[in-house]
Amino acid sequence: MTNDELKIKISESFPSSTFEEGTEWITMLIDSTTWKDVALELSNSLLFDFLFCVTCVDWKTHLTMVYHLRSTTQKHIVVVKAKLDRENPRIATVSDIWRTAEFHEREAYDLFGVQFIGHPDLRRLFLTDDYEGFPLRKDFEDPVNMIKL
Repeated sequence: MTNDELKIKISESFPSSTFEEGTEWITMLIDSTTWKDVALELSNSLLFDFLFCVTCVDWKTHLTMVYHLRSTTQKHIVVVKAKLDRENPRIATVSDIWRTAEFHEREAYDLFGVQFIGHPDLRRLFLTDDYEGFPLRKDFEDPVNMIKL
């Protein structure tokens, strides 16, 4: 299956999703409320069996969750981006679909404050439980290292 054929299949399943153009991999932009359904479809029907990267981007006005998935049998890679509300960033966990998400989601929670709904063990990963704030957010002010960006 070519990337164009894969795009058509994804579009048929999720007509409200859009795609970024000019990217190396197929990059879907979705509504964050549809993430769990999209993830199940990508895993079950389109055979994306490996979640190899989860990250968060702070755009100052909102956050974006970015998921990189690979189909080890079909040799496709797809990137899924979901925009989150900056003041209350929440999205469904996919740790029940791809086990690697459990670790990656804890990292995004620890550093950006993203709440992963249904995560089995959402707690800080690198920082102590009493640490205040989320150090990779652009509005984070570190009282020890006074570098203003």
